[in-house]
Amino acid sequence: MKCTHLPACPAADAVDHEAAAIVSGHPEQGWFLLCNGVVIFDDTGHLLPNGRAVAPHRAMTNAA
Repeated sequence: MKCTHLPACPAADAVDHEAAAIVSGHPEQGWFLLCNGVVIFDDTGHLLPNGRAVAPHRAMTNAA
């Protein structure tokens, strides 16, 4: 998948790959496809184009 945006979206293997534009969204199912081929999920997990899964990375909160 090749980004045609200017400036170009970050590549799937870039640190900021989540900043790519959404090309297809299915919020009712909890996922979005980015123009760099990354699928992001509501739980903050990702599926990279090479098939590698990235575990959810929600921020930790302090329980008082």
